[in-house]
Amino acid sequence: MKLEVQSTLIPGTLMDKMKMGNVTGLEFLRKIFYITDGIMLSQIREISGIDGSTLQNWTKRGWVSNAHNKRYNIDQLSRILIINMMRDSMQLERIAQLLTYVNGRAGDTSDDIIPESELYDYLCRVIDELVQEDSPNTESVRALIKRITANYEERTGGARKRLENACEIIIFAYYATLVRQKANNLFDKTILRS
Repeated sequence: MKLEVQSTLIPGTLMDKMKMGNVTGLEFLRKIFYITDGIMLSQIREISGIDGSTLQNWTKRGWVSNAHNKRYNIDQLSRILIINMMRDSMQLERIAQLLTYVNGRAGDTSDDIIPESELYDYLCRVIDELVQEDSPNTESVRALIKRITANYEERTGGARKRLENACEIIIFAYYATLVRQKANNLFDKTILRS
């Protein structure tokens, strides 16, 4: 977006996009899971900056499913990154409701309308294209979401609309987080250093 509220980081992570080969979304996740089918809590902390007690709290509340043999899979990491994308701008309970709206209960794939790794990929692709737009607005964001999710195959009636609605909310929450970070950085630069 032209307000210079973009990030050099892969959404939801502490990872510099350029240092990771300028990839986001599913390409980024595949790099992480290239050698293994699960990652440890310490690796999630390195990737996302989320501390262990926070993740344990999310798990206890049912927002993230339990690790299997102390390892998290690609969809669990994706869910964690999606939560992390929004947590500075939206109440965690609302984020949990939003993710339930999309995929039901964490850890139960039978009620999912989309694997969370695919959802994360769609979000990253929208974000990548949004930074190229001159003056994005609600309608252009919606049109972009529709275009990027065009290959999505509905598993149940109304799933496409739920996906599009959720993507729109997550994108705006993510940009609210970036705007908040920019305001805090400007405050630190101008007020605290004067």
